[in-house]
Amino acid sequence: MANCITKHIPNTITCCNLISGCIACSESMNAAVTGNYSKVVLWIVIGALFDFCDGLAARLLNAPSSIGKELDSLADVVTFGVAPAFMCYGMLRSIEFPVADALIPYLAFILAAFAAIRLAKFNIDTRQTTSFLGLPVPANAIFWCGFITAITEWGSHSQFYGYAILAGVVVMGLLMTSEIPMFSLKFKSLKWADNKLRFCFLLLSAVLLVFLRIPGGAAVIALYIILSVFSSRKA
Repeated sequence: MANCITKHIPNTITCCNLISGCIACSESMNAAVTGNYSKVVLWIVIGALFDFCDGLAARLLNAPSSIGKELDSLADVVTFGVAPAFMCYGMLRSIEFPVADALIPYLAFILAAFAAIRLAKFNIDTRQTTSFLGLPVPANAIFWCGFITAITEWGSHSQFYGYAILAGVVVMGLLMTSEIPMFSLKFKSLKWADNKLRFCFLLLSAVLLVFLRIPGGAAVIALYIILSVFSSRKA
């Protein structure tokens, strides 16, 4: 009986990630009216915590499963792909474009499609055990949490920001499905020589988040991409 309950704990946590993503999508529709995306960001962060905990629970309880892997991908698509797409959709709806004004906001959902393709590739790619090929979908969500918050706090509803969002959808989508090597934050040891890149990234990320707060999330992911590209070329 205890083993049966233990086996389902990681999947239950994963479902909490999925529910958090659904709530984030719902809050995105409210934010499209109010212009305040803080609750969306909060629920995406909560989903990310559940995403971290489900894998940790599976390892600690020795309860990995094939269904858990597929369920995790489904939850990640919603929380880190669909929810950010809804954020972009809401922002684009508030911006007036000279042509196809009613249709342009729907381009935001291309982001969700790219996230789904990314996760499908990841599930069948045996090369991504210690590092990543392409941008992980949680990084995509962090970027959009920071970028959309920056626009609402510092920007305006001008066409410039609308085009910036559309460009970001394309760029982030291509990065998620690319073959660009991206380093992982998994530590095998705490030795400086083995983790110089990780330690530097975490330190710089902490500084960016302290000074920029939530908008710093976009800068952190930009830094992650730059360091990944630089380290892969150096290797």
